[in-house]
Order: sequence, then C-alpha cells, then structure tokens
Amino acid sequence: MSFDPYIHFRGTCRDAMAFYQGILGGTLEVMGYADAPDATQAMRSSDLVMHATLHLGGRMLLAADFPPGHAGTPQAAVTISHIAPTDADARRIFAALSEDATVMMEYQPTFWSDGFGMLKDRFGTQWMVSAPWRQPT
Repeated sequence: MSFDPYIHFRGTCRDAMAFYQGILGGTLEVMGYADAPDATQAMRSSDLVMHATLHLGGRMLLAADFPPGHAGTPQAAVTISHIAPTDADARRIFAALSEDATVMMEYQPTFWSDGFGMLKDRFGTQWMVSAPWRQPT
C-alpha cells in the first residue's frame, strides 16, 4: 500500500510541478481542465491544471490547481516529507527548494540523520528534507 501526496495550487501547479521535476527528476504528466471531455466553458478557456503526476521511481507526487472559479486554500497544514538516498542528495534538494523560500529550519545534522531541514517553498508547499535516517546513538 502506498500513500502519495496530492497538493493543490491557485494557478501555479504547472510551474510548481516543472520546478519539482527539475529538482527531483522523474516523468511529469499534466492534464488541463480544458482537456476534459465534459469541460464547461470556464474550463475550456482556462490554462489551469486539472491533474498532474510526477512519477518518481514507484512513488508519485500528485497535484492540481483549484478549478476555475474556486479559491480554495492550498497546502493548508500539510508538509511533504522527502528522505533522499544520501546526505549529498538531500543537501542538493534542500538548496534547490530553498530558492525564494521561507526556511523554517536550516539543513543540519540531527540525532536521527546526517541532515534535515524544513522550508515553505515559493509555491507555498512545505517540505521536510532529510538524509537517510539512522538509529540514535
């Protein structure tokens, strides 16, 4: 069983997912509201994203913009946790996500990992980025 995060944006989904793909790799699929067979007039004239999937080696990061005419509250009290395969990868990912972000905890060693940091990226998504966990000594 797998739980994959589904995050929502207010018109920045396409840019955010391309940004995440540039950092994390993977294959990105994007479908707009205008692509829906039963799209309303508002949907047909919209460039908003109805569904995006970033495939990451057996895991997925899913996202969408709120539908045309709906405000919604993006990423309210949700954090994406990413455990990178190495400390070097985690440092690279944290640094890239930090661009124009609000860093809540700088990437640094902890008692459970060689590195861990927390931030809210420029798209409003909160992240916890960690090197592989280890048993506390």
